[in-house]
Amino acid sequence: MKRRTFLKGGALAVAGTAFGSCGPGDGGPRESRSASAAPADFELNEVGIPELQRRMEEGRESARSICERYLERVDAIDRSGPTLRAVIEVNPEALEIADRLDAERIERGTRGPLHGIPIILKDNIDTADRMHTSAGSLALANSVAPRDAFIVERLREAGAVLLGKANLSEWANFRSTRSSSGWSGRGGQVRNPYILDRNPCGSSSGSGVAVAANLCAAAVGTETDGSVVCPSTANGIVGIKPTLGLLSRSGIIPIAHSQDTAGPMARTVEDAAILLGAMVGVDARDEATQGQKAHRDYTAILDADGLRGARVGVARNYFGFHSEVDRLMEDAIGVMRDAGAVIVDPANITTEGQFDDTEYEVLLYEFKADLNAYLSGLSPEVATRTLADLIAFNESRAAEEMPYFGQEIFIAAQGKGPLTEQAYVDALKKNRRLTRDQGIDAALRKDRLDVIVAPTGGPAWTTDLVNGDHFLGSSSSPAAVAGYPNVTVPAGFVHGLPVGISFFSTAYSEPTVIKIAYAFEQATKYRKAPEFKPSLA
Repeated sequence: MKRRTFLKGGALAVAGTAFGSCGPGDGGPRESRSASAAPADFELNEVGIPELQRRMEEGRESARSICERYLERVDAIDRSGPTLRAVIEVNPEALEIADRLDAERIERGTRGPLHGIPIILKDNIDTADRMHTSAGSLALANSVAPRDAFIVERLREAGAVLLGKANLSEWANFRSTRSSSGWSGRGGQVRNPYILDRNPCGSSSGSGVAVAANLCAAAVGTETDGSVVCPSTANGIVGIKPTLGLLSRSGIIPIAHSQDTAGPMARTVEDAAILLGAMVGVDARDEATQGQKAHRDYTAILDADGLRGARVGVARNYFGFHSEVDRLMEDAIGVMRDAGAVIVDPANITTEGQFDDTEYEVLLYEFKADLNAYLSGLSPEVATRTLADLIAFNESRAAEEMPYFGQEIFIAAQGKGPLTEQAYVDALKKNRRLTRDQGIDAALRKDRLDVIVAPTGGPAWTTDLVNGDHFLGSSSSPAAVAGYPNVTVPAGFVHGLPVGISFFSTAYSEPTVIKIAYAFEQATKYRKAPEFKPSLA
């Protein structure tokens, strides 16, 4: 969940082996003896999923050897080295799973492109195994989900190796108006691998850093508003926030059912497309998936010439918050024009800024209802069964859970009534009207556009546990509130910090958006691995 939307006008700012021994006293950036030095060469550095498959097919690697290398990498630079704190817990069964998949490859062949590929999941996605699902909170530090999330079932069926759980902004950044993205009571503060005292953005911060730092082949994050695309832009990777209902929400610790979705995070569009295709499917537990229009193979539509003839609108009302970001966007527009795209400039979302307050209202109502429902389904050993219980828990463990910021959002949500209240019904209706028919769809219709582009966000700010996040600008809200797809791709660097460009469109337009994003990526190839610099100075 993002918090920056509600900063406007002074309004509310929103939105195994455990690695959880780093408590709040360790929450801030911590230098180690090797923090100023980039880690040693890594054999799998920047290696994509297709190449990992080729190496396994040729016998140069196995699922086990690949997992071992990534686990060594996690130990070397996440727990020590630069101390990124991206991984909150590793899967104690990972190597055993890899061994089984290696045997299956020999006996029966592969299940598909994810067979034997190590994937990290955000720690709000249920896994019914020896890992925990805690949303980064000490209240759920020992909680083991009663069953896999639907997308986890799909990943297991595809042959992925679940390598571990990623640290995150606690409760997906929906607890305090002053939180630091990437901080959780259980995992401490995640650090940006490009410049370590910079913020990784939230709430899928650990997922973004794990991918950027080559701790896994790819990762899964979740987004309510900005939490896939912001950590993707801040960490120089690709993030896909899909249409609401393309990926099941069942088994994911919620903020709000009208906006929540999981999404793939990877170093390339191709890898993200592979991961997305593996997770789609109709889930009886999630009614939003019943009407989905899904492709199972999003790699089939990848086309390096995919910008030719595409009508691309430029949402200028998301520019202007940073001159260097604007310069990168102008360069990106030029690249797209040179690649044959028809540029329509401007193509603004004219309702921007008109739904901030009602978005927050909806999130508060749905958070209370959805979280209470999730908590009620946990095992009896989990003592916190309601949002009210969590508020009391945080107060009783304030030194560990609230050393830097409080739980104002929790308290505000607790004060809301049921989802039948007219205030909620009216706010949800307004959000959908302003972001869909009068928002994105209106802009697309007006100029017959295929996609709209805008800067995903600004360069990462310095992590500040005292004052919280310092967002400059973003473009995530229209697609997030509408439930429409949004793909961010690296678009260059500002003072060594990555900046991404977002491509978004109407519901279930993933094939078009991914194809255009891929063509831009292939024309530019801005992605480069981080150097783990301690600071900008």
